[in-house]
Amino acid sequence: MIANDIDFPKTPPSEAEVRLARESSLQLSQAVRADHPLRFTTTGGTQVTVEIPAPAAALLVRLLNQMAQGNAVTLIPIHAELTTQQAADILGVSRPFVVKEIDEKRIPARKVGTRRRVMFGDLMGYKQRSDASRQEALAELAALDEKLGLK
Repeated sequence: MIANDIDFPKTPPSEAEVRLARESSLQLSQAVRADHPLRFTTTGGTQVTVEIPAPAAALLVRLLNQMAQGNAVTLIPIHAELTTQQAADILGVSRPFVVKEIDEKRIPARKVGTRRRVMFGDLMGYKQRSDASRQEALAELAALDEKLGLK
């Protein structure tokens, strides 16, 4: 099933949202405990109490921390099936690049008719391998610079 509900934010949070996220993440992080659900109660008109599981509360703290740093946030289920364009958007590359990586078997994918689909978990595995390879190459370059006295 394609992840049609992935909504990539168009703009980062406003200054007021960043400030509020910073304040609320500090307060919420002190209230969240790994083994207890969190209970919210609304104020004003009709009072409503909502209880959320501890893992969701921890995720909310992480989301607020990202917003507090001025980052826009998207929630993607780990088993989401992505289009090549969605995969490209997540990696920050072009769609043709993603297609090439799929064709060269570096990103696992399946075909649905003529369309390619990528599991989010597989895409993140590719990203981790790519990042590790890049870090290894940088370390080799740094060692070579030092060896040649270019540093």
